[in-house]
Amino acid sequence: MHIAIAGNIGSGKTTLTMMLAKRYGWTPRFEAVDYNPYIDDYYKDIQRWSFNMEVYFLKERFRDLLEISQSGKTIIQDRSIFEGVYVFTATNKAMGNLSDRDYQTYMELFESMMMIAKVPDLMIYLRASVPHLVANIQKRGRDYEQAMQLEYLENLNRRYDDFIFNKYKGRLLIVDVDNIDFLHNGKEFAGITDKIDAQLFGLFTTD
Repeated sequence: MHIAIAGNIGSGKTTLTMMLAKRYGWTPRFEAVDYNPYIDDYYKDIQRWSFNMEVYFLKERFRDLLEISQSGKTIIQDRSIFEGVYVFTATNKAMGNLSDRDYQTYMELFESMMMIAKVPDLMIYLRASVPHLVANIQKRGRDYEQAMQLEYLENLNRRYDDFIFNKYKGRLLIVDVDNIDFLHNGKEFAGITDKIDAQLFGLFTTD
C-alpha cells in the first residue's frame, strides 16, 4: 500500500510522515538528496538548465514510484511525483524558466509514465495558510528557507489547491492544519488517524 503526504513548504509533511510511520508500522520514504548532476549549471543559468533539472527530478521520482509499487511493504511517502509535476514544475514554467515546447515535452513524458504507474492508495493533503507556513519555517530555522518570499509561498499554495481540487484523481484526505497541533496534541493526532482508518479500512469516525 502507498500513502503520500502532500503539502506546501512548512506544512508539516515530514513530521506527519514520521508520526504515521511509527503509529502504523509503515515504512517512511523521503525524497532522495543524492547529488544532482545539473545543480551547479542550473544556478549559473536557470533558464538554460531548467528543463534538464526538471527531467532529472521527474526520472528520480518516477523510479521512486516504481520501487514503491513493487515493494511488499506499506510505504508512506513525504512528497510525491505529482507535486513535483503539478506544483513545482508548473511554477517554474510560470516564472518563465521553461519554454512552451519544453514544458509540453515534459508533460507528455510524465503522462506516458502514468500509463504504467499507479496513484497512491491515499494522498493526505496538509492544507495551510501562508502565515502558518511562515511561522513553521521560522521555527525550524533552516538558513536557506529564511529568505523565501511570501509571494512564492502564496503562488505554491494556489497551485497546490488547483492540483488537489482540479487535477488529482486519486483518493484524498484533506487536513486543515492551521488550527491544530498534531505533534504535541495527542487528541488532534488521533483525529487524523481516525480519518485515515475510515479511508483505508472502512472504520467509522466520531465526526
